[in-house]
Amino acid sequence: MIFDTDVLIFAQKGNIKAAELINETEERKISIITYIELLQGAFNSNHHQIIRKFLKYYDFKILNINEAIGHRASIYIEAYSLSNSMVLADSLIAATAIENNDTLCTANIKHFKFIPDIRITQFNP
Repeated sequence: MIFDTDVLIFAQKGNIKAAELINETEERKISIITYIELLQGAFNSNHHQIIRKFLKYYDFKILNINEAIGHRASIYIEAYSLSNSMVLADSLIAATAIENNDTLCTANIKHFKFIPDIRITQFNP
């Protein structure tokens, strides 16, 4: 399963349900975009270390962007940025899930529900 940034933030802030979900998931993955968003939201370099240790502890696989993901994300932006306010990060995360034939776990289902063929598991904090 691919986790959206929000689920990891919930876990890092002590949300038990998020931590349990992550712990119970066998294959934990994130998009490189999620990793970048986590680092961008850090308060200082110590927080960067905490993020890296968290990802390493739970053995998250970080999925990089390739040409297919970039192409699919550009299609999503063209199709949904005006009608559904889709942003770059969400288009890349969604494209990563679809191109990797995997399920996206997110608390922000409204950011993705309009995308055909996406498989979503909604996290309810």
